[in-house]
Amino acid sequence: MGIDNLEKLYIEELKDLHSAERQILQALPKMVKKATHPRLKKAFEEHLEVTRTQLDRLDQIFAKLDKKGTGKKCKGMEGLLAEGDEVMKEDMPPDVLDAALISAAQRVEHYEMAGYGTVRTWAKLLGEHEAAKLLQKTLDEEGDADKTLTKLAETSINAEAEVAVQVSR
Repeated sequence: MGIDNLEKLYIEELKDLHSAERQILQALPKMVKKATHPRLKKAFEEHLEVTRTQLDRLDQIFAKLDKKGTGKKCKGMEGLLAEGDEVMKEDMPPDVLDAALISAAQRVEHYEMAGYGTVRTWAKLLGEHEAAKLLQKTLDEEGDADKTLTKLAETSINAEAEVAVQVSR
């Protein structure tokens, strides 16, 4: 039988997030390599470590449920990361590329926040309180990453990209 109750839906969505995190682990090193702004490069490196921890948390949740987190591919994340790959292949000044990388990364963060917020709420409804706490921790980290990227964009990178555009005119 397919997904016929909230618990099954919860598990499927957790699998989707597990796949998304695995895909991000593969994508972030490429973003680190492409980023030119030192603070952006550092933010991506730090989030790579955070992502490993987030994947570990999902594994803890699956272990408690006596389920496996594998077997599903997150097509939404696959699409977002494919768009990010396209951006990284574009020929653009380094400052503009950094602004584009922030944009691509924030799309990923927002997608993750939507997913983690949903499964956290379902965990609470299903009485999975420990899982809800773990999911909230990840949700908080994704929000922090988004705020870090926004701050970088607003305080330096976007302005530097604008200067690059003006110089090229």
